[in-house]
Amino acid sequence: MKLGGLRTRLLLAFSLLVVITAATVAGGAYVQSRTVILQQAQDATARVLVDKATALFPLGPLPPADGTLSRISGELSDRDLSSLVLYEDKSSGNEQMRALISPELRERVRSGNVAWQRVDSRGTPMLVVGTRFTVLLPGGQQRDSGIEAYIARSMAPEAKSIDELATRAWLIGGVALVFAIGLALLAARGVLRPVRELGDAARRLGKGDLRARISVRGSDELAGVARTFNETAEALERHVGELERMEADARRFVADVSHELRTPLAAMTAVADVLEQEASKLPGDAGRAAKMSIEETHNLTRLVNDLIEVSRFDAGAAALAPEEVDVAEVITASLRIRGWTGEVEGDLPSGIFAEWDPRRVDVIVANLVGNALRHGEKPVALRLSEAGEWITLEVSDRGPGLAPEVLPHVFDRFYKADSARARSGGSGLGLAIAWENARLHGGTLSAANGVDGGAVFTLRLPRLGVTA
Repeated sequence: MKLGGLRTRLLLAFSLLVVITAATVAGGAYVQSRTVILQQAQDATARVLVDKATALFPLGPLPPADGTLSRISGELSDRDLSSLVLYEDKSSGNEQMRALISPELRERVRSGNVAWQRVDSRGTPMLVVGTRFTVLLPGGQQRDSGIEAYIARSMAPEAKSIDELATRAWLIGGVALVFAIGLALLAARGVLRPVRELGDAARRLGKGDLRARISVRGSDELAGVARTFNETAEALERHVGELERMEADARRFVADVSHELRTPLAAMTAVADVLEQEASKLPGDAGRAAKMSIEETHNLTRLVNDLIEVSRFDAGAAALAPEEVDVAEVITASLRIRGWTGEVEGDLPSGIFAEWDPRRVDVIVANLVGNALRHGEKPVALRLSEAGEWITLEVSDRGPGLAPEVLPHVFDRFYKADSARARSGGSGLGLAIAWENARLHGGTLSAANGVDGGAVFTLRLPRLGVTA
């Protein structure tokens, strides 16, 4: 369970809610019950004192005799009550009660009220109630006698009842908390299951599974989210399907056009070859026009051939024809055929063998070196090395290098780093074809800038099933 996760938050919210509710209800009931129990005990004791004092009326002449105080004390005492009667410096009854009677209580009793107070006597809660007696004068009038009577009783039964209430309140709160945790787990499971399904479907959709859908249950907010997700996924699948169909149509169109152009282009190339032999004999503008036509025919031929090659990659029809080769010999032959041997510096140790398709490796080398010669500055250097089952070829130049915004697009089709350079002699597909050939071999082709400047293209291919 994650801290801060939805399950944890739901669990904490439910638990907190129930704990607060249980504490409020149980605490309020405890306080109310405690107040009622104490109030009833106090009222009952006060009524007992008042009833017994009324039964003693009239008290006789003042000042009272010692027998009168003893009679009052005796009448107020019983099995549960202790009493103490005071008159000026005289007293009668349980003298231990003096320690329980506070000056505040005596003051309130002397004012003529029936007063009480709760005190603790050696760990036992006690209730002390006091009153003051009056005497009957001739003519029926009453006046204060100066006699104070106090009774005390133990509050232990009431304290026990209050303790039991507190224990029950804690038990109710504990049971409520356990019940709340159970409810929270059930609620979290019900809420998190569709959320988890939604997350799984979103991940599948992000990985390209456009058929990812989730079940819609009920009609609540989560069901609305699931329904919206399914509608969005359906729309996305429909749009992607339409884009794929359009892309396939475009590729098929390019492939068809390229194939259709091969026949007339072959005838044009043949004418261009004948014309090339006679171009030097043509005068003025006719000679320049002939040379231009020859050059554009060759450019068009390269473009069509590159488009056909790209179409094979897109159609998945490109395949390797591997054979065991000396890598240095393949690279050297590629340079020699194109007349580049004297224009590059090669560090090409022999004896590095691999099972590669030599035609496709030739295409890669031709595109990398040709690109360096056209757009970089000499010297262009090639460095061949091997490490384990991998062979690496670096092609570098001393030109200005590649701008940071260009690097991510170097291998894009028809991408030109300088938009002002509309005609560069290439088709704009050379590096893209080189990258596809590297991928076909199971390797990589990357571009970067060298430490000392200039662009560095790194071809890294696996040795495959080499036997040498």
